[in-house]
Amino acid sequence: MKAIGLRLSIDDFGTGYSSLAYLKRFPLDCLKIDRTFINDLPQDLDDVAITKAIITLAHNLELTVIAEGVERKDQLELLRANRCDEFQGFLFSRPLQSIDCEKHLTLGGSSTLNGWAAERNGLLL
Repeated sequence: MKAIGLRLSIDDFGTGYSSLAYLKRFPLDCLKIDRTFINDLPQDLDDVAITKAIITLAHNLELTVIAEGVERKDQLELLRANRCDEFQGFLFSRPLQSIDCEKHLTLGGSSTLNGWAAERNGLLL
């Protein structure tokens, strides 16, 4: 898969069928932290510990980390302080139809949709 340029991610990492064994078995590029660990950040200390552990584990395996379900600035601040690589969630943008997404990407030039939404919301990523 990598030879033809495909990237492989585990979505909803830490829940359901996302086994640690997959980290060895598949040629992964990215882990997406499930939103259930992000929802109560930074108040829930267990979620903070789990999120930090996932980020550290992923980076030690040279994987990119994406936090899904980021809705508040305090969540973003904690994730950034712990070196999470990418973020997605309502803080940046609501889900968009493909035509609207294309417009936003075009307006933002070479920046990503998250960059456009962050700029629009006065955030600096």
